Amino acid sequence: MSYEEFYEKDIPVGAPSPSGAGWVYPGLFRSGDAWLLVSESGLSRTFCGTRLRSASPDGEYRIGFPDSRENFQGGAVNPESTLPWLTPWRVIVVGSLETIVESTLGVDLADKPARSATSSIKPGKASWSWVLLGDEQTTFEVQKRFIDYAAAMHWQYCMIDGLWDTQIGYEKVKELIDYANGKNVKILLWYNSAGDWNSSPQTLRNRMLTHESRVREFEHLKAMGVAGLKIDFFGGDGQSMIGYYFDILEDAAPYNFLINFHGATLPRGLQRTFPHLMTVEAIRGFEFVTFEQKNADQEPTHAAMLPFTRNVFDPMDFTPMALDRINNRVERRTTSGFELALSVMFTSGIQHYAEIPEGMAKVPVYVRDFLKSVPNVWEDTKFLDGYPGKFAVVARQGENRWYIAGINGEATEKKLTLALDKLPVRGFGRLITDGDGGNLSFRQEKLQMGADKKLEITVKPHGGFVLVSE
Repeated sequence: MSYEEFYEKDIPVGAPSPSGAGWVYPGLFRSGDAWLLVSESGLSRTFCGTRLRSASPDGEYRIGFPDSRENFQGGAVNPESTLPWLTPWRVIVVGSLETIVESTLGVDLADKPARSATSSIKPGKASWSWVLLGDEQTTFEVQKRFIDYAAAMHWQYCMIDGLWDTQIGYEKVKELIDYANGKNVKILLWYNSAGDWNSSPQTLRNRMLTHESRVREFEHLKAMGVAGLKIDFFGGDGQSMIGYYFDILEDAAPYNFLINFHGATLPRGLQRTFPHLMTVEAIRGFEFVTFEQKNADQEPTHAAMLPFTRNVFDPMDFTPMALDRINNRVERRTTSGFELALSVMFTSGIQHYAEIPEGMAKVPVYVRDFLKSVPNVWEDTKFLDGYPGKFAVVARQGENRWYIAGINGEATEKKLTLALDKLPVRGFGRLITDGDGGNLSFRQEKLQMGADKKLEITVKPHGGFVLVSE
């Protein structure tokens, strides 16, 4: 089962899943004018992660359990427990697309926090070299430059990815941590989940596997001043594998480490139960766009699906926003305005931005200033317009302002008329959208905003915009 695939779109109920393994949550269904979002919440270590079975005879979907291989070190796959025994919630949100996008049901039904969050548990933004520069750039000098980059952009974190132990080393990472502290930037480190399901060679391996090895490593990292961990390459949804997630989260909590799970399952509201769980991948994110052209070709429609599906309830480490070029193999299909809009459209406890210092230096000053001020926490969300896989316009409130983001997933220009009666905004707003000069071309203007106003905005093919209330 993989959470890192593209959504199948506009397929009839009853269609079998392509792999035969079933359908991951959340699944979005349409019946006439009504929409239904199906997901799961409140998963505990006494149950496995489930899915919808591939077959749905007469349109009836049933819950499916994991494959027998989806276990942790030979542990249980199917659910087993002593009494009393509670199952997870199975969630169906029914209503309009507005109901779907604005719902918090999948978080509300998750278990309450196991322990109170401390002041060191802080959402934020992170610079990150790996997605555009690759393994070979996990070096001391490059990571020092990305610390400077995070500081210049007023971002809180710098993510140092795989092979840091061999290409930098613990002692030199400690130097980077001390250097970053002087610039009010915290360091996050990558780890391999390892285990018998995992043949990925990237180090560090096996430090997370047992309680004893985790505590040894956590003590060392805490003394170094590490702020959080990105742990990668998990092995499925079996009950014992779900228990592995819980083991890591519970052991990391006393150290206040911020946790990011990659190559992982859907969090199912676990970010409420464990406030230090900042984000989870569980999506075909931007790294896939960098791998091959066919993924880049699908990014516009894929991104326009996610505000209605994967990112409704749970934080999503898509690692968005490449404003400039990707690499020599892949041509980006989205505009720079589209990529900029993802900084607001997608939500994640820590948002790892794909853009590197060289690309950021090419954008207009007003774009950099915008990215310095995007809030780390959203207090409210309103759906303004859209259709899954075609386009999306969402407003989010943070730091006493409303940020509106729009993306066009289709290859034709869209003329949108946005009603702002849901937003308590007056006066002017600042619009940043695509200019007419090709790549890295932006345009900025002031627009009148207000509850009695309807905004008309034209969005280029595969383009996007952001609009901030003043």
